[in-house]
Amino acid sequence: MQVNIVTASLRTLPLIAIAVLLGACNGSDTDTANDTASATQPSAPTENAPVVVYSSRAEQLIEPLFAAFTEETGIEVQYVTDSAQPLIERLKAEGEDTPASLLLTVDAGVLWFAEQQGVLQPTNSEILDSAVPEAFRDPEGHWYGLSLRARTIVYDTRELSVDDLTGYADLADEKWKGRLCLRTSKKVYNQSLVAMMIAEFGEEQAEALVRGWVANLAQPVFSNDTKLIEAIEDGRCDVGIVNSYYFGRLQRTRELPVAIFWQPEALGGAHVNVSGAGVTANAPNATGAAQLLEWFASDKGQQMFASLNLEFPVVASIPVDPIVAAWGEMAPSDQTLVDAGRLQADAVKLMDRAGYR
Repeated sequence: MQVNIVTASLRTLPLIAIAVLLGACNGSDTDTANDTASATQPSAPTENAPVVVYSSRAEQLIEPLFAAFTEETGIEVQYVTDSAQPLIERLKAEGEDTPASLLLTVDAGVLWFAEQQGVLQPTNSEILDSAVPEAFRDPEGHWYGLSLRARTIVYDTRELSVDDLTGYADLADEKWKGRLCLRTSKKVYNQSLVAMMIAEFGEEQAEALVRGWVANLAQPVFSNDTKLIEAIEDGRCDVGIVNSYYFGRLQRTRELPVAIFWQPEALGGAHVNVSGAGVTANAPNATGAAQLLEWFASDKGQQMFASLNLEFPVVASIPVDPIVAAWGEMAPSDQTLVDAGRLQADAVKLMDRAGYR
């Protein structure tokens, strides 16, 4: 087994729409890749030909998966790691000459945008259609969610209990004035959260809620979720909204006076997004890419997704990591994640109007 990463330069295209929808993906974040790299052009597809993956997920979160796939199948995986925007630009620039057969990234809004830009093709797979719930995949098979990433409420256990909390909308109530912390609106995770709120409540009500959040801020917005959790730990705010795996990462290092609150199913459940992937439109090895995508949805692949970054398996029958299980049962929202992409530009404009920076 060998995994290849070969350095090269990027070819880019000026895409205004990408800047609006995906600009948030380029900041440094331990969850996403930031190193620019290029795979060598593979030979014409043959049996067990390599699969080249363009991935915006960090190397340490994907290499073990690729190694396990190669060990099981004998198929080598070569990969490129970079932020989502350059990878999508690169696929467009390379066209039929691309070496990449699979795009792996985070956030349904990004996957939706990649499909809209014509860089993904449908995958006809009964295995994937059976394993991945409809809400967490493209209806035409251009992309499939591979792990669930819950954006949820965290709170200071020294100041609050679960009885004090209701859900995302309640955080706009003035009782939280001077007590709420948020991550910047420039991150795609918050853009997708607000996009899903637009889908659920309508634009007018969603804007009122976001304005309420802004009015209740205890601190200027944070650049990442880890800093937000640490602000709660330090007593600078009582409550915030984060991706749950950031909390899990900190729990691996120390005990925290912070806990997770899941919005109850009666209020729509917890907001979830996905990491996911799709076969590229000009894939030189579409068959191998589809095989890798199906392996990601297998029991082994799902278990690895769940443990490597403390995310939730997209296949409901796969158990979560023990750290995640200790947070209590999470009821995910059943909203279709296509809305995270379809309404993301509207969400960006809404947050700007509301003063959410």
